[in-house]
Amino acid sequence: MYSVTLKKGKEKAVRQLHPWVFSGAIDRVKGSPENGDIVMVTDSSDNFLAYGFFNDKSRVAVRLLEWNLETEINEDWWRKKIAKAVKSREHLYTEETNTYRLIFSEADFIPGLIVDRYADFLSVQILTSGIERIKNIIIDELQKLLDPKGIFDRSDASARAHEGLEASSGGILSGLQPPEYVSVKENGIFYHVNIAEGQKSGFYCDQRDNRKMVAEHSAGKKILDCFSYSGGFSLNSFRAGASEVVSVDSSALAIETLKRNIEINSFSKIPHRLIQSDVNKQLRAFREDDEKFDLIILDPPKYAPSRSALTKASRAYKDLNRLAMLLLNDGGLLATFSCSGAVDITTFKQILAWAALDAGKKVQFIEQFAQPSDHPVRSSFPEGEYLKGLLCRMS
Repeated sequence: MYSVTLKKGKEKAVRQLHPWVFSGAIDRVKGSPENGDIVMVTDSSDNFLAYGFFNDKSRVAVRLLEWNLETEINEDWWRKKIAKAVKSREHLYTEETNTYRLIFSEADFIPGLIVDRYADFLSVQILTSGIERIKNIIIDELQKLLDPKGIFDRSDASARAHEGLEASSGGILSGLQPPEYVSVKENGIFYHVNIAEGQKSGFYCDQRDNRKMVAEHSAGKKILDCFSYSGGFSLNSFRAGASEVVSVDSSALAIETLKRNIEINSFSKIPHRLIQSDVNKQLRAFREDDEKFDLIILDPPKYAPSRSALTKASRAYKDLNRLAMLLLNDGGLLATFSCSGAVDITTFKQILAWAALDAGKKVQFIEQFAQPSDHPVRSSFPEGEYLKGLLCRMS
């Protein structure tokens, strides 16, 4: 077997079961492994540490899989990992919910594989060269375990580029082509999901619990849902008895999808406005019109893809939240989120404190939000904890 020897003193993270070995930690490589090959990782004295996928095109040169010297990483090993991840989510499939994440990459000890369930269809993201090698095993095991109508490829092109992989052609990996809109249910609310063309894998399952929690504060209130996408927070607010809902997103497809979701849930009679616009621009327009809200939801895209972008992202988060705070009635609520892994909850609280000072507001943090159980955080991989949010009372 090929082996990778680490520089002296660089083995600590591996011994602590962190799944990444960066290229700068490697002293030498024995043999000529191809990208996606499994290699043995050793310390500077050639003592065994772990097995993992090798990739000399990636900053993460080895993605670790197994820390037991006697364990063979073969087809059976992979099938057991996939089955374990799927089984751990069985309880999530209920009469109320049939969409959730089945496999979450490093968190499920399968680095580079993300699988989401949308009723009878699966959406798969293959993001590392090692997973690309065993794609057929993965698809076959998912078929055996779940018997979906179809499995669709939604691999993220930029993530694959970091691994030196060609952009995925997308399309069907197994079974049937999904219809333009797949009907799914979350928390008893129906959604039409565009698996082939929707953002990311088609729907954001990671806000499932938070949508329900925010909706508990929506009854009788005028709601502003920013970055609404297919309307998760908007629709939960409708069902909870909001007096009016205003949804803003820059995507025409998102607004059209939300319109469809309002109709299929029979929420059309509740006062609502769907606005296709840049959120920051629209918040300023509301300010100019002196329009106020009782509850504002901010669920922006990732502003800080890495720690190097943290300073710039912090300014963007602060300005966005400051604008929203100025639109709240006295005692109004702000449900605000960050999906940037580089922004931890302490930093996020500080950003909101700065935003409140600039807005001339006082802020109380009354609830804290996180990612749900199908997006677990592995103790040895804190980077997997990316979603955080706060419910703030403003005065």
